[in-house]
Amino acid sequence: MSEAVFALHRFGRDRARSGVGWHKSVRERLGDDLPAVDDLVSDYRVIPDLLWLLERDGADADSVPPAVRARARRLAQVVFLFCCTGILPYWSRMQARLEIERDVRGRMSITNGVEFLLAGLHPKVTWESSELRIASDLDLDIKLDGRGLILSPSLFLPDKTCVFVRSERQSSVPALVFSVPLDLNDLDSAPEESEVEGDRALAALVGATRAAALRALAESGTTGDLSDRLGISLSGASKQATVLREAGLITTLRNRTTAMHTLTPLGLALLQRELPAELTGMPGGPRRPWAGELRGGRSRA
Repeated sequence: MSEAVFALHRFGRDRARSGVGWHKSVRERLGDDLPAVDDLVSDYRVIPDLLWLLERDGADADSVPPAVRARARRLAQVVFLFCCTGILPYWSRMQARLEIERDVRGRMSITNGVEFLLAGLHPKVTWESSELRIASDLDLDIKLDGRGLILSPSLFLPDKTCVFVRSERQSSVPALVFSVPLDLNDLDSAPEESEVEGDRALAALVGATRAAALRALAESGTTGDLSDRLGISLSGASKQATVLREAGLITTLRNRTTAMHTLTPLGLALLQRELPAELTGMPGGPRRPWAGELRGGRSRA
């Protein structure tokens, strides 16, 4: 439902694209419910006017007048209809992308610490002196008091946008929702086309240098780190990272001028399998145990 709220914002904002891709498919599926959705995005600024849908109590609190509660229920019904047509048909693909994002952020935190994770979370978020600062028109001072903070990636939240929710509906914990890249053309493409593109990208991965580059990123690193670990130029390291990223084996998060590369679950799974011996040696260096995996007390190459 939270993705439905942000997707509604995008649906209303990108009306010029109503005849193509995801926008066209959603409009066709909505059918007779389309006017209600169009009215909603015309009458409200989805962000911030409908963020109460994501909050605990929201418009259901006892202090809210009955007429307001009834209107809120009608709005929630329209958002639910939109969720059924604009989100649920694509949810398996979206969930896979969000799981990759979660895994990448988790690995960044384990490898470099929570401070590093927060510092590079989003262009509008900065971490300094034990405070998380979010660029916003509102001037609020929020103390977590030990409650923790949910970090929630969103595929439909507009680029360079993040949203703070004071009390998330299910957990009652504050949540910071930040945008991650989404190409709607990829979301709406046929599965067969995606598989073909994936096969082509993986075919480009064959070669000792690229196999070594994948292994070198078992620990997250920048393009400069990859260059140092492989003993190649920065441009060469950038090229190898591009191929790995297009193959879905790494993901790249940019923070100002720095690009941090991290293995995806697919890349990590590949490292846990045996590769031909000629692919396991680092260029210019000795062969080493593959990913440090031990079987029967011996390293597995």
